[in-house]
Amino acid sequence: MEKPHIAVLPSPGFTHLVPILEFSKRLLRLLPEFHITCFIPSIGAPPSSSKDYLQTLPPTITSIFLPHITLDQNPHPSLLAFQIEHSVNLSLPYVRQELESLCSRAKVVALVVDVFANGALDFAKELNLSSYIYLPQSAMLLSLYLYSSKVDEILSSKSRDPQEPIMLPGCVPIFSTDLPAPFQNLSSVAYKGFLERSKRFHVPDGIFMNTFLELESGAIRALHEQFKGKPGIYPVGPITQMGSIDHENGVECLRWLDKQEPKSVLYISFGSGGTLSRDQLNELAFGLELSGQKFLWVVRAPSSTVSSAYLVTESKDPLQFLPHGFLERTKEQGLVVPSWAPQIQVLGHSATGGFLSHCGWNSVLESVVQGVPVIAWPLFAEQSLNAAMLTNDLKVAVRPKINHSGLAEREEIAKVVRGLMEEKEGKEIRKRMELLKIAAANAIKEDGSSTKTLSDMAESFRGF
Repeated sequence: MEKPHIAVLPSPGFTHLVPILEFSKRLLRLLPEFHITCFIPSIGAPPSSSKDYLQTLPPTITSIFLPHITLDQNPHPSLLAFQIEHSVNLSLPYVRQELESLCSRAKVVALVVDVFANGALDFAKELNLSSYIYLPQSAMLLSLYLYSSKVDEILSSKSRDPQEPIMLPGCVPIFSTDLPAPFQNLSSVAYKGFLERSKRFHVPDGIFMNTFLELESGAIRALHEQFKGKPGIYPVGPITQMGSIDHENGVECLRWLDKQEPKSVLYISFGSGGTLSRDQLNELAFGLELSGQKFLWVVRAPSSTVSSAYLVTESKDPLQFLPHGFLERTKEQGLVVPSWAPQIQVLGHSATGGFLSHCGWNSVLESVVQGVPVIAWPLFAEQSLNAAMLTNDLKVAVRPKINHSGLAEREEIAKVVRGLMEEKEGKEIRKRMELLKIAAANAIKEDGSSTKTLSDMAESFRGF
């Protein structure tokens, strides 16, 4: 028989593949006698970013690409969450086949699935494996999933005041406008999908989440009190990727940063999939110019869909969409790079003093780990929830005001940028973020809260 195994199943997309495999690497440090096999579903041919990343994995992690599927029959092409979940569901016959094959030749003790790959949890039951969801996000989002039926009752109430915030146990009050996109239309397919997914969180033996006690103590304690035993709630973060600079943009960014003053540069990136409208791109460009602050901006071609770059590769040159003369006028003030920058290294650079971010959870954790204060600019998914936490609860972020037509205007952008980079408020925010940075480092030390949680789990895997 082979080594004892844990099987993991991500969902399509680089930002779902990396978190579950970074978690796997952390787990294997505590279980060196184990092997992990990762079944990877993909829409079309796997992207080169995924293939490159898989080359960096240790030999104790085996990756198996499932036959890729096409979404020709996808009934809701504009809904990202539905697209991702639907693609995994189409891959489930291949998952079952690979899992049964693995169980026939090795002792498989557990199946860990991405939140959107929850359809595979039933296979664990059939094959007598313990099962877990890996949620690469916050305890606050997990609270929303687990309390979603109560939240649904509140939102559906005819007598409810729409200005009344939602109270999730242990969390900062949330206004309905900051709930994830599906909650903005209670009769939508996306909302019904969220409620259906919520029910699946009660199926596994446990839920791992990429957060840590000191970051979300109220939410984590409330979850532990409410769900004694099943599902087990395991905060194991912060888990972030080390990152690489094997890209011409990477070298250029770091060389440019080397020439800047400490904490003087605002880094701007909307993650691996976020896009702005043409009008918003213009306002952001003029706002950065108006602020007079140094900036490093990762630009993507504009789109009317905020997540348009998530599952497709960009083909247009994004720099051609910038306002006429912008690059020439700001050549001493900033550096603009198309589509990609080595985010981990940029955030860790001494010249970086702020991060204008879409508040995807990976980016949130990376900014916390590096101690970089944030300008919160959420676009889709649960990013508004994260922005509310950073701004109203942890107070390590500022958020630009949006006008009646949904735009952050250039004067507002310039004001917020100057506030974070130069003014007293920014200095206070930076101090708070420095304390969080220390807490994040402590959580993953040998005796830290997250390491202890994962060590206890590792011991239970040995006992299966």
